[in-house]
Amino acid sequence: MNFVGEIDREPDRADAEEALRLLRRWAVNADPTEVARLDPAIARLLPGREVGNYPDLSRVYPDDFVADADYRVTMPDLQNGPSSLIVGAKAQIQHVGISNFRLPIRFHTRDGSDITLETSVTGTVSLIGEKKGINMSRIMRSFYAHAERTFSFSVLEAVLEDYKSDHDSIDARLMMRFSFPARVASLRSGLSGWQYYDIALELVERDGLRKRIIHLDYVYSSTCPCSLELSEHARQSRGQLATPHSQRSVARISAVESGGKRLWYEDLIDLARAAVPTETQVMVKREDEQAFAELNAANPIFVEDAARSFAERLLADERIGDFRIVASHQESLHSHDAVSVLTEGSTFVSESIDPRLFASLHKIG
Repeated sequence: MNFVGEIDREPDRADAEEALRLLRRWAVNADPTEVARLDPAIARLLPGREVGNYPDLSRVYPDDFVADADYRVTMPDLQNGPSSLIVGAKAQIQHVGISNFRLPIRFHTRDGSDITLETSVTGTVSLIGEKKGINMSRIMRSFYAHAERTFSFSVLEAVLEDYKSDHDSIDARLMMRFSFPARVASLRSGLSGWQYYDIALELVERDGLRKRIIHLDYVYSSTCPCSLELSEHARQSRGQLATPHSQRSVARISAVESGGKRLWYEDLIDLARAAVPTETQVMVKREDEQAFAELNAANPIFVEDAARSFAERLLADERIGDFRIVASHQESLHSHDAVSVLTEGSTFVSESIDPRLFASLHKIG
């Protein structure tokens, strides 16, 4: 036969099969060390001897080994392989990427100062049906390239541009979640304490259009109007002491920035507090507790009322476009919760909801 090196044309499959048969015949009778010296990969060609004829492997970590450019090009990369390696249907994936990689990020606040917060980042891109996969680490590298900057939506857009370009993708999404501290005064005692708000910044690009979305979880107390009236009825008609039921409640407010004017995190918190003033308290003395009871009695609220009250404030703010309000009143009367969803505009319209959506609103104290 002609050896591959002597073939004056591009070898075909028949040439490869003939060469493989010859190699196997030689390797069966050769010393395992001799086989390994020729090429350790030959062992994989011998049935039942995939490991047995490998040389002794080093168990010492090679501190001085350098993965240079020549070495790196020899390394396998199945995730970015050809479409022939695709497992399952060659279907487009709307979002693929990484979730919950954490790092300290510096944010600008409304009063002009900066604050550094531990931030959880999710980054995804779309993937066409004919492409095997993406390089997940590129998303992190894109983010780290901007990590020392004070973050805003404009910085997020720079990050998104980088990793969308790296993956040759059409659509992309970036989300940053953090717990934002704000100093809140007590109702009457003059004390103050730190209230923490779960906030997420989301930048979405789809079909060439970008949307900036702020998500806020606002925690408040809701006193049932029906229970309040029934308690008062018992007092007036029968002289019976009774107390209305109230419960810790959560509204997840998601708002799309609109009109080109900045919507600060603190602004969205203020809007929520103006709509439903019975926010849970941080520092409380007796006079504060009494004030909170009075505040709840002055603002009894069903879950439908809460959603509409938040909507009223959002609709009146020109910086806010589409929005969604998901409210959960975690009942003290019932063993179930009262919930509502209110959307404005097309961004958040959906016929289906995440089965765990309302459960995600339960806050551990």
